[in-house]
Amino acid sequence: MNPGQDVIYGRYPVLEALRGGRDVERVAIVSGTRWSGILAEIAAEARRQGVPVQALDRAALDRLAGGGNHQGVVAHVAVYRYVDLDDVLAVPAQRGEPALLLLLDCIQDPQNLATLLRTAEAVGVHGVVLPQRRAVGVTAAVVKASAGAVEHLRIARVTNLVRAIETLQGAGIWVLGLERTPRSQRYDQVDLTGPLAWVVGSEERGLSRLVRERCDILVELPMRGQVNSLNAAVAGSIVLYQTWLRRQGFL
Repeated sequence: MNPGQDVIYGRYPVLEALRGGRDVERVAIVSGTRWSGILAEIAAEARRQGVPVQALDRAALDRLAGGGNHQGVVAHVAVYRYVDLDDVLAVPAQRGEPALLLLLDCIQDPQNLATLLRTAEAVGVHGVVLPQRRAVGVTAAVVKASAGAVEHLRIARVTNLVRAIETLQGAGIWVLGLERTPRSQRYDQVDLTGPLAWVVGSEERGLSRLVRERCDILVELPMRGQVNSLNAAVAGSIVLYQTWLRRQGFL
Protein backbone atom coordinates (compact mmCIF):
# COMPACT_ATOMS: atom_id res chain seq x y z
CA MET A 1 0.00 0.00 0.00
CA ASN A 2 1.20 3.51 -0.82
CA PRO A 3 1.64 6.19 1.86
CA GLY A 4 -1.61 8.05 2.37
CA GLN A 5 -3.60 5.01 1.33
CA ASP A 6 -5.87 2.79 3.39
CA VAL A 7 -7.97 -0.33 2.94
CA ILE A 8 -11.67 -0.45 3.72
CA TYR A 9 -13.94 -3.43 3.42
CA GLY A 10 -17.59 -4.40 3.51
CA ARG A 11 -20.35 -3.83 0.98
CA TYR A 12 -21.94 -0.66 2.32
CA PRO A 13 -18.66 0.96 3.44
CA VAL A 14 -17.17 0.56 -0.06
CA LEU A 15 -20.35 1.71 -1.80
CA GLU A 16 -20.66 4.77 0.44
CA ALA A 17 -16.97 5.60 -0.07
CA LEU A 18 -17.64 5.71 -3.80
CA ARG A 19 -20.82 7.73 -3.36
CA GLY A 20 -19.33 10.06 -0.76
CA GLY A 21 -16.43 11.25 -2.86
CA ARG A 22 -13.53 9.44 -1.18
CA ASP A 23 -10.58 8.97 -3.55
CA VAL A 24 -10.86 5.25 -4.39
CA GLU A 25 -7.88 3.76 -6.20
CA ARG A 26 -9.25 0.30 -6.90
CA VAL A 27 -11.94 -2.14 -5.85
CA ALA A 28 -11.58 -5.90 -5.46
CA ILE A 29 -14.67 -8.15 -5.50
CA VAL A 30 -14.82 -11.86 -4.79
CA SER A 31 -14.45 -14.10 -7.83
CA GLY A 32 -16.19 -17.37 -8.60
CA THR A 33 -19.74 -16.07 -8.41
CA ARG A 34 -21.99 -13.83 -10.45
CA TRP A 35 -22.00 -10.32 -9.06
CA SER A 36 -25.54 -9.30 -8.25
CA GLY A 37 -27.37 -6.96 -5.93
CA ILE A 38 -25.10 -4.58 -4.06
CA LEU A 39 -21.92 -6.17 -5.46
CA ALA A 40 -23.12 -5.39 -8.97
CA GLU A 41 -24.01 -1.87 -7.81
CA ILE A 42 -20.51 -1.38 -6.40
CA ALA A 43 -18.90 -2.59 -9.62
CA ALA A 44 -21.10 -0.35 -11.75
CA GLU A 45 -20.45 2.73 -9.59
CA ALA A 46 -16.70 2.11 -9.58
CA ARG A 47 -16.58 1.73 -13.34
CA ARG A 48 -18.72 4.82 -13.80
CA GLN A 49 -16.06 6.75 -11.87
CA GLY A 50 -13.19 5.12 -13.77
CA VAL A 51 -12.06 3.08 -10.75
CA PRO A 52 -10.49 -0.27 -11.70
CA VAL A 53 -12.41 -3.35 -10.52
CA GLN A 54 -10.68 -6.70 -10.15
CA ALA A 55 -11.89 -10.16 -9.20
CA LEU A 56 -9.95 -11.89 -6.40
CA ASP A 57 -10.54 -15.13 -4.58
CA ARG A 58 -11.79 -15.05 -1.01
CA ALA A 59 -8.40 -15.89 0.48
CA ALA A 60 -6.83 -12.85 -1.19
CA LEU A 61 -9.65 -10.64 0.09
CA ASP A 62 -9.15 -12.09 3.59
CA ARG A 63 -5.51 -11.02 3.48
CA LEU A 64 -6.32 -7.53 2.21
CA ALA A 65 -8.95 -7.03 4.91
CA GLY A 66 -6.65 -8.31 7.64
CA GLY A 67 -9.18 -10.93 8.63
CA GLY A 68 -12.07 -8.46 8.82
CA ASN A 69 -15.56 -9.35 7.61
CA HIS A 70 -15.22 -7.99 4.08
CA GLN A 71 -18.47 -9.46 2.67
CA GLY A 72 -16.75 -10.10 -0.62
CA VAL A 73 -15.45 -6.60 -1.36
CA VAL A 74 -12.34 -4.60 -0.47
CA ALA A 75 -11.21 -1.17 -1.68
CA HIS A 76 -7.93 0.73 -1.64
CA VAL A 77 -8.77 4.31 -0.77
CA ALA A 78 -7.14 7.55 0.32
CA VAL A 79 -6.81 7.85 4.08
CA TYR A 80 -9.77 9.52 5.72
CA ARG A 81 -9.48 13.32 5.60
CA TYR A 82 -10.51 15.15 8.72
CA VAL A 83 -11.71 18.73 8.39
CA ASP A 84 -10.99 21.85 10.43
CA LEU A 85 -13.35 22.99 13.17
CA ASP A 86 -14.23 26.03 11.03
CA ASP A 87 -15.44 23.65 8.31
CA VAL A 88 -17.77 22.02 10.81
CA LEU A 89 -19.08 25.40 11.97
CA ALA A 90 -19.84 26.41 8.39
CA VAL A 91 -22.32 23.58 7.76
CA PRO A 92 -25.33 24.84 9.80
CA ALA A 93 -25.22 28.20 8.04
CA GLN A 94 -24.97 26.50 4.66
CA ARG A 95 -28.08 24.45 5.45
CA GLY A 96 -29.94 27.30 7.14
CA GLU A 97 -30.41 25.23 10.30
CA PRO A 98 -29.55 25.67 13.99
CA ALA A 99 -26.30 23.87 14.73
CA LEU A 100 -26.41 20.26 15.90
CA LEU A 101 -22.91 18.97 16.64
CA LEU A 102 -21.48 15.94 18.41
CA LEU A 103 -18.29 16.09 20.49
CA LEU A 104 -16.74 12.88 21.79
CA ASP A 105 -14.51 13.01 24.86
CA CYS A 106 -12.03 10.14 24.46
CA ILE A 107 -14.27 7.38 23.09
CA GLN A 108 -11.90 4.42 22.68
CA ASP A 109 -14.07 1.58 21.42
CA PRO A 110 -14.34 1.51 17.60
CA GLN A 111 -17.82 -0.01 17.80
CA ASN A 112 -19.06 2.77 20.06
CA LEU A 113 -17.60 5.42 17.77
CA ALA A 114 -19.14 3.76 14.73
CA THR A 115 -22.56 3.56 16.40
CA LEU A 116 -22.46 7.24 17.31
CA LEU A 117 -21.34 8.25 13.82
CA ARG A 118 -24.07 6.18 12.22
CA THR A 119 -26.70 7.80 14.43
CA ALA A 120 -25.20 11.24 13.82
CA GLU A 121 -25.49 10.80 10.06
CA ALA A 122 -29.03 9.43 10.36
CA VAL A 123 -30.32 12.51 12.24
CA GLY A 124 -28.46 15.12 10.21
CA VAL A 125 -25.71 16.12 12.64
CA HIS A 126 -23.69 18.90 11.02
CA GLY A 127 -20.32 17.74 12.28
CA VAL A 128 -18.41 15.62 14.77
CA VAL A 129 -15.38 16.63 16.83
CA LEU A 130 -12.85 14.11 18.15
CA PRO A 131 -9.73 14.66 20.26
CA GLN A 132 -6.43 13.63 18.72
CA ARG A 133 -5.16 11.81 21.80
CA ARG A 134 -6.56 8.96 23.90
CA ALA A 135 -9.40 8.37 21.45
CA VAL A 136 -10.11 6.12 18.50
CA GLY A 137 -10.16 7.74 15.07
CA VAL A 138 -11.74 6.80 11.76
CA THR A 139 -10.22 3.39 11.09
CA ALA A 140 -11.26 0.68 8.63
CA ALA A 141 -13.09 -1.08 11.46
CA VAL A 142 -15.00 2.11 12.27
CA VAL A 143 -15.89 2.64 8.61
CA LYS A 144 -17.17 -0.94 8.41
CA ALA A 145 -19.16 -0.80 11.65
CA SER A 146 -20.74 2.53 10.69
CA ALA A 147 -21.94 1.03 7.38
CA GLY A 148 -20.13 3.84 5.56
CA ALA A 149 -21.86 6.68 7.44
CA VAL A 150 -18.46 8.34 8.00
CA GLU A 151 -18.29 9.15 4.30
CA HIS A 152 -21.20 11.59 4.69
CA LEU A 153 -20.06 13.40 7.84
CA ARG A 154 -17.65 16.21 8.51
CA ILE A 155 -15.34 15.05 11.27
CA ALA A 156 -12.71 17.28 12.88
CA ARG A 157 -9.85 16.16 15.12
CA VAL A 158 -8.62 18.74 17.61
CA THR A 159 -5.65 18.90 19.95
CA ASN A 160 -7.68 20.37 22.81
CA LEU A 161 -11.37 19.58 23.23
CA VAL A 162 -11.88 22.30 25.87
CA ARG A 163 -10.63 24.97 23.47
CA ALA A 164 -12.90 23.56 20.78
CA ILE A 165 -15.84 23.91 23.20
CA GLU A 166 -14.85 27.51 23.87
CA THR A 167 -14.77 28.18 20.13
CA LEU A 168 -18.25 26.73 19.73
CA GLN A 169 -19.56 28.78 22.63
CA GLY A 170 -18.04 31.89 21.07
CA ALA A 171 -20.06 31.10 17.95
CA GLY A 172 -23.28 31.05 19.97
CA ILE A 173 -23.58 27.29 20.34
CA TRP A 174 -24.89 25.89 23.63
CA VAL A 175 -22.76 22.96 24.83
CA LEU A 176 -24.57 20.12 26.63
CA GLY A 177 -22.56 17.49 28.48
CA LEU A 178 -24.22 14.09 28.81
CA GLU A 179 -23.55 12.88 32.36
CA ARG A 180 -25.46 12.01 35.52
CA THR A 181 -24.51 14.27 38.41
CA PRO A 182 -26.51 15.82 41.27
CA ARG A 183 -26.79 19.04 39.26
CA SER A 184 -27.70 17.47 35.90
CA GLN A 185 -30.99 18.36 34.26
CA ARG A 186 -33.25 15.81 32.60
CA TYR A 187 -32.93 15.91 28.83
CA ASP A 188 -36.69 16.46 28.44
CA GLN A 189 -36.45 19.65 30.51
CA VAL A 190 -33.84 21.25 28.27
CA ASP A 191 -34.50 23.34 25.15
CA LEU A 192 -33.08 21.31 22.27
CA THR A 193 -34.27 23.53 19.43
CA GLY A 194 -31.48 26.13 19.40
CA PRO A 195 -27.85 25.79 18.24
CA LEU A 196 -26.25 23.12 20.39
CA ALA A 197 -23.48 20.56 20.70
CA TRP A 198 -23.77 17.32 22.65
CA VAL A 199 -20.66 16.07 24.44
CA VAL A 200 -20.45 12.33 25.16
CA GLY A 201 -17.77 11.08 27.53
CA SER A 202 -15.58 8.00 27.48
CA GLU A 203 -16.80 4.50 28.21
CA GLU A 204 -15.03 4.20 31.56
CA ARG A 205 -14.82 7.67 33.07
CA GLY A 206 -17.47 9.75 31.36
CA LEU A 207 -16.62 13.39 30.77
CA SER A 208 -13.16 14.54 31.80
CA ARG A 209 -13.10 17.16 34.56
CA LEU A 210 -12.13 20.15 32.40
CA VAL A 211 -14.66 19.26 29.71
CA ARG A 212 -17.38 18.79 32.32
CA GLU A 213 -16.63 22.16 33.88
CA ARG A 214 -16.70 23.90 30.51
CA CYS A 215 -20.12 22.60 29.44
CA ASP A 216 -23.01 25.06 29.70
CA ILE A 217 -25.38 22.40 31.05
CA LEU A 218 -25.01 18.81 32.22
CA VAL A 219 -27.86 16.61 31.07
CA GLU A 220 -28.95 13.15 32.15
CA LEU A 221 -31.30 10.47 30.91
CA PRO A 222 -33.88 9.33 33.47
CA MET A 223 -33.45 5.66 34.38
CA ARG A 224 -35.55 3.11 36.24
CA GLY A 225 -33.26 0.08 36.53
CA GLN A 226 -30.50 -0.82 38.95
CA VAL A 227 -27.56 -0.09 36.62
CA ASN A 228 -26.61 3.56 37.05
CA SER A 229 -25.48 4.35 33.51
CA LEU A 230 -25.99 3.45 29.87
CA ASN A 231 -23.38 2.53 27.29
CA ALA A 232 -21.87 5.72 25.85
CA ALA A 233 -23.01 4.95 22.32
CA VAL A 234 -26.53 4.09 23.44
CA ALA A 235 -26.90 7.22 25.58
CA GLY A 236 -25.44 9.45 22.89
CA SER A 237 -27.68 7.96 20.23
CA ILE A 238 -30.77 8.49 22.38
CA VAL A 239 -30.14 12.20 22.92
CA LEU A 240 -29.22 12.78 19.28
CA TYR A 241 -32.41 11.12 18.11
CA GLN A 242 -34.51 12.92 20.71
CA THR A 243 -33.01 16.24 19.60
CA TRP A 244 -33.91 15.55 15.99
CA LEU A 245 -37.44 14.46 16.92
CA ARG A 246 -37.92 17.59 19.02
CA ARG A 247 -36.76 19.81 16.16
CA GLN A 248 -39.05 18.06 13.72
CA GLY A 249 -42.01 18.67 16.02
CA PHE A 250 -42.61 14.96 16.65
CA LEU A 251 -42.31 15.43 20.42
